[in-house]
Amino acid sequence: MPYASNDGVSLYYETEGDGEAVLCCGDVGLGAWQWGWQHAALAGPYEVIVADTRGCGRSDDPPEDCTVETLAEDAVAVLRDHGVRSAHVVGAGLGGMVALELARTTGRVRSLTLLGTALAGDGYDPEPMFAPPTDEAALRTSMEAVFSREFVDEQADAISQFVEWRAAEDADRQSWERQATALDAFAVEAPYEITEPALVVHGTDDRLCPVDRGRELAEDLPNAELFEVAGAGHLVGVEASKVVNDRLGTFLESA
Repeated sequence: MPYASNDGVSLYYETEGDGEAVLCCGDVGLGAWQWGWQHAALAGPYEVIVADTRGCGRSDDPPEDCTVETLAEDAVAVLRDHGVRSAHVVGAGLGGMVALELARTTGRVRSLTLLGTALAGDGYDPEPMFAPPTDEAALRTSMEAVFSREFVDEQADAISQFVEWRAAEDADRQSWERQATALDAFAVEAPYEITEPALVVHGTDDRLCPVDRGRELAEDLPNAELFEVAGAGHLVGVEASKVVNDRLGTFLESA
């Protein structure tokens, strides 16, 4: 099982597939389970790289505070450890901000796909998404914040499975707060400098990062297109995986 290292912090990652690399960067406090749908759709024509964010899953949980810049350095460490020079980067929420930072500061980004992402931390309130991994009832309740009400009502079995995965992989409160603080402090000052092809994906029922933030992001990036998913909540890549994956596949082919 591969581990990369950034300044002594051990970072677990997995890869599958062949072809151009696709690196997935996760949302605040969520384990790698959040990428199961994109992983299944892309592995094969692409090599999908999914890492546990520091503080989640099998990666280290260092006591120090972190920043989006630190998380971007973690992503570079994973790419370097796997011998990948550049990748298409798919990021959700906080991971979308990490993707933007990678594009802004490195030459390693071939394209950007940004799900439920804002240009600055003040555009996204992740607090309702948190639940202690040891509290099954709280994990279940928090699902009402990240999915549309329709999805929660109609997908009871799926919600139960998500609760199990979150209990096994998500960050505890302390690690979650470090990631949330990194998000809160982040802002892209000059989005016009990020010229890589970008696909901005946003659910219109996202109550944590409102769809207007996605519209602003797509408008301010010079080479971006917006894909709104009607009725979907914040975890749009999970809730509306089929339509998102279809659009993502088309985008990656063109990029």
